[in-house]
Amino acid sequence: MKKTIATIILLIFCLPAFAQKTETYILLKPDRVFDGEQMHPGWWVLVNGNHIEAAGEPATIKIPDNTKVIDLKGTTLMPGLIEGHSHLFLHPYNETAWNDQVLGESRAERTARAVNHARATLMAGFTTVRDLGTEGAAYDDAGLKTAIEKGIIPGPRMLVATRAIVATGSYGPKTEVAEASIIKGGEEADGIDGIARIVRSQIGHGADVVKIYVDYRWGLNGTAAPTFTEEELKVAVQVAKSSGRTVAVHSSTTEGMRRAIAAGVTTIEHGDGGTPELFKLMKEKGIALCPTLNATESISGYKGWKKGIDPAPAGVKQKHYIFTEALKAGVTICMGGDVGVFSHGDNAQEMILMTEYGMKSLAVLRSATSVNAAVFGLKDLGNIKAGCLADLVAVNGNPVEDMKVLKMVKLVVKDGVVVKE
Repeated sequence: MKKTIATIILLIFCLPAFAQKTETYILLKPDRVFDGEQMHPGWWVLVNGNHIEAAGEPATIKIPDNTKVIDLKGTTLMPGLIEGHSHLFLHPYNETAWNDQVLGESRAERTARAVNHARATLMAGFTTVRDLGTEGAAYDDAGLKTAIEKGIIPGPRMLVATRAIVATGSYGPKTEVAEASIIKGGEEADGIDGIARIVRSQIGHGADVVKIYVDYRWGLNGTAAPTFTEEELKVAVQVAKSSGRTVAVHSSTTEGMRRAIAAGVTTIEHGDGGTPELFKLMKEKGIALCPTLNATESISGYKGWKKGIDPAPAGVKQKHYIFTEALKAGVTICMGGDVGVFSHGDNAQEMILMTEYGMKSLAVLRSATSVNAAVFGLKDLGNIKAGCLADLVAVNGNPVEDMKVLKMVKLVVKDGVVVKE
């Protein structure tokens, strides 16, 4: 009798576990699968729990009993897209100017907006973001990341930079009142010891990636000029990389880029001061470029430029030039649009522009998946193959034929959970 009772108790506790195991299988049946490298017509993908069990021709996949089948006729299934340059605590500048957001919006309002931005990003098929600075909202991105990880709010996986690092006196907001103390959009640092201390402090507050402004508009008459010396940057990179962190740098000048390349950073954001010689050095040193094409076009649009009607402004022409030269040099290109300058959830517009600016469609898809995963150190993401985490997105149509279909999201899976169907 005691043995019978013990057996019943064991079954009561074990049966839910067995049931959960058999019910976690999901079979996805799209028209084609982009696996992070190539397009495969007719492939299916089997998900088990939070990872990919199998991917390939239907005949090669053993389908367990009780598998949930999702028919995705007409779609392309891809790895969850990875946004390489985001600011979830900002919203489009044509709604509210950057200065007014930093100075006039409460931290509570900015966090509330960030929650909505995170959800919009996820629903657009971007299951991971590299968020490169809160722009005056302190370390709140680390808290947002934790809330997403705990399941309190929906959102993408996050790599956060917290406050980002700027040279004292270089960054905004600014005031004409010398005695005034106002919040800054980044954390100020001075000298070799100072920048090393700030790097360590931001890591201690949760930074996954160290973001540094190596130049900014603090030159004579507001022109862009380098901020940190080469020696300061080398120390910052050394400290960051010793902890396993990558280093992303904002740069729009030729000299700022040169110093950043010499320091051995991981990625250069914007890169407007790029030259064929600098891109050659980036290729040699394995430094990637995140060109942020859509930020430039969006800002030009806010100033009155009508694309397709008006001549391209100087900033847009420069983007075309540096993007073309980077491609010629074989520089690794990360997909990242500087989202926050434009609307969260419209992340795919950057990929549309990348093809428009001359990048092959398959290369653009790789940039937003396997390439970003490799550059950012996300070893289990960016690919569809057995053992990878089950972050997936299905879109109507074939993005190789028309990149605009990336805005027609039919299914989003994050960590094996269907969050949009």
